[in-house]
Amino acid sequence: MHIVLYRPEIPYNTGNIIRLCANVGAELHLIHPLGFELTEAKLRRAALDYSDLAVVTEHENLENYKKIYPDRIYYATSSRSRKYYSEIEFGNKDTYIFGPESSGIPPAVLDTIPKERHLLIPMKPGNRSLNIANAVSIIVYEAWRQNNFEHAGPPRTIFKSEN
Repeated sequence: MHIVLYRPEIPYNTGNIIRLCANVGAELHLIHPLGFELTEAKLRRAALDYSDLAVVTEHENLENYKKIYPDRIYYATSSRSRKYYSEIEFGNKDTYIFGPESSGIPPAVLDTIPKERHLLIPMKPGNRSLNIANAVSIIVYEAWRQNNFEHAGPPRTIFKSEN
């Protein structure tokens, strides 16, 4: 599973997504320009000590990423989509693209991905968007669930009280 952040702007969000990727075994790909330095304390603080457990790769542009990974199936989040993310059957060669926090994926980039692969995360009417780290979590966990939590650790035993 690949997560692509197209021109991310906020280090805290990217740090949280690094942590998520480490926990689910996803690779994170960052498309330049970034709105911060990868060495920023804010990013390191949000990622905690998970940076060493995640695969994070920087790319000059989205085209370079696509050249390196031509066989991936691309999905993009969009508030203009009419298909809920939960209606998609995800595979293990998928790439999920998320746009900058302030503007989302630009139309020129969105147009390179077939409309049936534009994903909508439902919200109450009048709301504009979710935090990007939350949006990535929703999509990634649904995709991982559909792939039977491949490579996850064993489920924990839950002890119930007799009271």
